[in-house]
Amino acid sequence: MRKLGIRMGAAATAGYMLTASAPAHAGNTFSAIAENIITSVEDLPGLLTGLSYMFGILLGVLGILKIKDHVENPGQTPLKDGAVRLAAGGALFALPIIFESMFETIGDGATVDAAELNKINFNVN
Repeated sequence: MRKLGIRMGAAATAGYMLTASAPAHAGNTFSAIAENIITSVEDLPGLLTGLSYMFGILLGVLGILKIKDHVENPGQTPLKDGAVRLAAGGALFALPIIFESMFETIGDGATVDAAELNKINFNVN
């Protein structure tokens, strides 16, 4: 089972790398290298969101199974094992939503630029 998981992970990584829209070569200039890095990193939030949802659901299901094991045999499996997995799965499942709300609250600087642009326009008139 573990070998199958490793193979599937390697296949997913190879597939993601093959579908990248950026060219495989970098130019000889620093700006071309920086542009390739920026292009490569643009898809990273989507990948992290998908992985976070996937592992959140996985930990949630494993937590439910551990709680089932505790109900069937309380002496063998402590309740905290299932509760910890459920809490970690919920945290991973909520992580993309928290990141999005943080980004919307703090922003990327576009609001400040627009405010400065309006200040310049008022000063010109």
